[in-house]
Amino acid sequence: MLSIGKPLTADQRLPKAVVKLMAHPTYAPLSSVLMIGDRTIRDDIPTACTNGRDEMYGRAFVDGLTDAELRFLIVHECYHKMFRHLIVYKWVADTYGHQIANMAMDYVINLKIKDENPDGFCVMPEGGLCDEKYRGMATPEVAKLLASDDQQQQQQQPEDGDGSGSGSGDGSGTPDNTSGGMDAHDWDGAQELTADEQQQLEREIDDALRQGALAASKTGKGGGNRALDDLLKPKVDWRAVLREFAMSKCSGGNKMTYRRPNRRMAYTGVYLPSTYDDRVDEIVFCLDTSGSIGRDTLTRFMSELIGVCAMCKPKSVRILYWGTEVAGDEVYQAHEIPNILRMTKPVDGGGTDAKCITDYMKAKRIKPQAAIVLTDGYVWDSWGDWDCPVLWCILDNKRAKPTTGKALHIDGGEL
Repeated sequence: MLSIGKPLTADQRLPKAVVKLMAHPTYAPLSSVLMIGDRTIRDDIPTACTNGRDEMYGRAFVDGLTDAELRFLIVHECYHKMFRHLIVYKWVADTYGHQIANMAMDYVINLKIKDENPDGFCVMPEGGLCDEKYRGMATPEVAKLLASDDQQQQQQQPEDGDGSGSGSGDGSGTPDNTSGGMDAHDWDGAQELTADEQQQLEREIDDALRQGALAASKTGKGGGNRALDDLLKPKVDWRAVLREFAMSKCSGGNKMTYRRPNRRMAYTGVYLPSTYDDRVDEIVFCLDTSGSIGRDTLTRFMSELIGVCAMCKPKSVRILYWGTEVAGDEVYQAHEIPNILRMTKPVDGGGTDAKCITDYMKAKRIKPQAAIVLTDGYVWDSWGDWDCPVLWCILDNKRAKPTTGKALHIDGGEL
């Protein structure tokens, strides 16, 4: 007499689902990425969680999922790792709170996975966050909208409300399911990785993507995954160039001086220098608001600028919105920089005349340590007369060749 086999346990279903994903044409190139870090089943995880390297799945949650839903969940966690969300978007969590950052990342990822699975191979579990109104947006844009909606909801709630709105999270970074979605994100765990470990993880992910794509092409199972195709395209990392410019031109740091002897060593009779902080005074970001530069593009670019400021630690940041004239001039002190996306008010500047920037800066006696300009590069007669180092971030116009400063050409699709 044949006996009916027992249902597979969560510990058995998880690796089986991973193998299924590795064999699927869309996810075959992910094979090596799926092997990075540890993947465990735990009783103390309500849903699922990642720290950017390791994945943890709640036993009861996995038991309640269909095979297609489990595959969706695994891809979801894998994408968090592949795009290094918990490192790249730490500033989003610091600005808007962990809960809103979690939700924003999930909205973006889930739309991507749903688009990849018209055949139902992966199905989003109940509770997953997905909304068409966020299509085409990056995580910072979604977070800004969520924060705005959350603020409106809080204003509408009575004073004795129960606080059950979406909220901004408690900032604890604990891997609980406060994201409002189907998984959580271990921000604390991600930050516990040292700088060397983060760099090593980035190299592992890059190598894994290339190995997976190569293996998939040899077996005829590659293709069909736009996210991987974009990541594998050989191109200049404009973000790295931007950071290198900022760090080389705008980086402060500790310097030594003998003018103030080290008091801690004075009792020994040894004359040693003390350190002092040589901070960056001001960085100017000049954002072209002519018709060809959309608000979403500005938001995405400014997201990276905030990251640059986190490294350079300027005393202040000045944003000039310009076109044929400087139409907006905003100054943010150091403690306000993380909130720039909330506070800034872009102003339409008309056409594109870069000379208006330097004329304005000279008239107002603005003397920054460096300037970073975002523009479409279709300037009129002049690139301006600059008295400071300038980096031109030129969007979708490789023919543009500034006569001064350094040029960085950016494909709009990379923003």
